[in-house]
Amino acid sequence: MTGSRRREEIVSKIKSSEVPVPGKELAKVYDVSRQVIVQDIALIRAAGYDIISTNRGYILNAPHTVTRVFKVSHTDEQMEDELCSIVDLGGKVVNVMINHRIYGHMEAPLDVASRRNVKEFMEGIHSGKSSPLKNITSNYHYHTVEADSEETLDLIEQVLKEKDYLVSNTP
Repeated sequence: MTGSRRREEIVSKIKSSEVPVPGKELAKVYDVSRQVIVQDIALIRAAGYDIISTNRGYILNAPHTVTRVFKVSHTDEQMEDELCSIVDLGGKVVNVMINHRIYGHMEAPLDVASRRNVKEFMEGIHSGKSSPLKNITSNYHYHTVEADSEETLDLIEQVLKEKDYLVSNTP
């Protein structure tokens, strides 16, 4: 196993654990010395992960979030309402994605988490700086939405459905 692959697995193991993961345990699992694990943790931190060392092991200092991908469709005029509907319920619109018949999968980050972000995004669209990605796929597109719980994502899904923005994935 390569060092980079081991570090990916270490991050995954720490992320998925509900209790601190001891370095000694990681060393045993990956058949390396404890010092190699210490060096791996340093490299993982340098890559941007906020790993905290405790006397019981390593933990990831990150808020717990869940994500869901929604397939949606709406007009340009409804775009602001769609985004506000998501952020008002506590969601963050991580990205927008489309599947184009010729160009394939296209994705762009949005990181829209507040009405202020919605306003800034809409100003960029209205100023002509860009046009919505959804326009090249007859308004159909996907959003990855992040929230604090599955219940919040369920509420967002319900509102998108009520407003007729949600598209069924079944034919």
